[in-house]
Amino acid sequence: MALTEQNDISIAEIAIYTPALFVAIWLCIRHGFGRSSGWLYLIIFSLARIIGAAMQLATISDPKSLRLRIGAATLQNIGLSPLMMVQLALIGRAAENIQKSTTCFVTEQRIRFIHLIVLVGLVLGAIGGSQSGQDLADTGKYTVSTLSQAGTGLMIAAYILLALSTALVAVQMPYMEAGSKRLVLAVGLSLPFILVRLAYSAESLYGNNPAFNQVSGDINIQLGMSVIMEMIVVAIVESIGMTLPKITKSPAGQSDQSEADYEMIPK
Repeated sequence: MALTEQNDISIAEIAIYTPALFVAIWLCIRHGFGRSSGWLYLIIFSLARIIGAAMQLATISDPKSLRLRIGAATLQNIGLSPLMMVQLALIGRAAENIQKSTTCFVTEQRIRFIHLIVLVGLVLGAIGGSQSGQDLADTGKYTVSTLSQAGTGLMIAAYILLALSTALVAVQMPYMEAGSKRLVLAVGLSLPFILVRLAYSAESLYGNNPAFNQVSGDINIQLGMSVIMEMIVVAIVESIGMTLPKITKSPAGQSDQSEADYEMIPK
């Protein structure tokens, strides 16, 4: 049986996200699973893409399996949430660095609030995807769940707050150490691509264009607005993450950096 374009994309995702998974694991080991939770979200995202692609490829031998098709589509839909959480973790770490020298408007509590919005959106998207899958099994027609729409609405709100937080942190870059500036750079470069990915989700859930249907839509649109956008974001974050110096612990248990690692900017 000849491979379809969707099969080719799934193979490419496995080929790309498998090494990305190992890089994310390395970043967690280097920077710490607890402190640098943003890298942990990269592990979750990479696993979601690998598993989703594997489920899609499994339909080659079982093309009538609705569970495989819906499972792959659901993982594709909720994959945006871990990417957003990565950005929130990075910008939160940059804001924390600013607070060593001056007051930062972007506080840990505000970052946690945005994180909660993303988490709720993730839960609603997962439940909504399950409902859509059940409808497809019962009626043979894929219908968008209102819960999925609500989840995407929360993701849009979270994106706006993330972009605003990034702008506020960027204004205070003179107070940052060199490594933290790279974190802001990673988020700033990622935001346009996340916006395109978010626009694809919004159109697929709110619009009536069948080309954006997550199960039977135009594969080229999905490739350009979803798959490639996500790959670019992961490449940006991991590339910059690998340039960051390892965080060490001072005797008091606080994070510390040597002068060789970070160059403090004069206040």
